[in-house]
Amino acid sequence: MGIESLLIFLIVGVIAGWIAGKLVHGSGFGLVGNMVVGVVGAVIAGWLFPFLGVSLGTGFLAAVVHSTIGAVILLVLLRLVKG
Repeated sequence: MGIESLLIFLIVGVIAGWIAGKLVHGSGFGLVGNMVVGVVGAVIAGWLFPFLGVSLGTGFLAAVVHSTIGAVILLVLLRLVKG
């Protein structure tokens, strides 16, 4: 993975984590927290979407949407576990 790819990956993670935090929790988790939530969300969506036969396309915007949906799933699951 090149430095540009890593930078884009982290930017997508921050954006997706921030959006998911606003949608589910009502506030962000800081730069590092948003990045972690977004990246883990991307992994969740990357596993779940092909399993369900869902494709959102390619490109930056699709990556942000993909990661955001995964991050929302992650935050909802965490909220259910925490009670």
